[in-house]
Amino acid sequence: MKLPRRKFLHLAAGAAALPAVSRIAWAQSYPSRPVRWIVPAPPGGPLDIVARLFGQWLSERLGQPFIVENRPGGGTNIATEMVARAPADGYTLLSVVTAAAINATLYDKLNFNFIRDIAPVASIIRVPLVMVINPSIRARTVPEFIAYAKANPGTISLASPGTGTAPHVAGELFKMMTGVNMLHVPYRGDAPAFTDLLGGQVQVYFPTTISSIEHIKTGKLRALAVTTATRVEALPDIPTMGDFIPDYEASNWYGVGAPKNTPTEIVGKLNNEINAALADANMKARLSDIGGAILAGSPADFGRLIAEETEKWGKVIRAANIKAE
Repeated sequence: MKLPRRKFLHLAAGAAALPAVSRIAWAQSYPSRPVRWIVPAPPGGPLDIVARLFGQWLSERLGQPFIVENRPGGGTNIATEMVARAPADGYTLLSVVTAAAINATLYDKLNFNFIRDIAPVASIIRVPLVMVINPSIRARTVPEFIAYAKANPGTISLASPGTGTAPHVAGELFKMMTGVNMLHVPYRGDAPAFTDLLGGQVQVYFPTTISSIEHIKTGKLRALAVTTATRVEALPDIPTMGDFIPDYEASNWYGVGAPKNTPTEIVGKLNNEINAALADANMKARLSDIGGAILAGSPADFGRLIAEETEKWGKVIRAANIKAE
């Protein structure tokens, strides 16, 4: 039987609308079961704390448990690959950190391409770094440190909590933009790096403000500059690196991702809820306690940040010839 043209077009239009309607209905009913939130770090650290704070918020708002699973290792690559291979249904999320942008160039062979395989959901916070030195170095400003380092070649060692970490590449960016030569000394985490910095075995470090603030306040370490574009509330008297080195900026940032092709309606729903959390006074206070500055935005905003940071740190890693250990 041949359908009249008008009826045929009406039925075709209705059929075409079905996928969109089903996606919207799916998003409205999401989540209908527990959601896994994969954290590429051990329990107890700032990244784990942030995931648990937001997991609790989402659980209360959306009526299903958001269960944090810690999958450390491989410089965050183990957790990322796990999420990249998960179904794109909104029931597996990933804590995304600066390492995602660094690792794209740091590692020669990865079983995923972060920008291709992980969909940005929402940015959460930016965590400032701070340039600290052992007080034995007679420099009280960044220009004085640069002059001292150039006048005393081969005497400055740069500590980091590991090759390719944010503090390491922040230090390498400083070297590139100033022409200062410093020997990189990688440690296995913050604690041993601070021990040797306090003891004078190394002279300079770019840790987070939250991990270093007590050492700064007690005078055990001297802060020369924060690495973000604006001053930090917890250290209001410390200038920014950009005050001395135009366009210098480095920081840790945290966000949330999901497998590529996760329905945009679900991504949008999660983004809206996370931004609502970021506007909440109690949540702001909790994030401030771990040194985070609110970084709200759309999934597209977060995607641009990841792309820009991937390009930026790729240039630094190639110029410094940094290789993953």
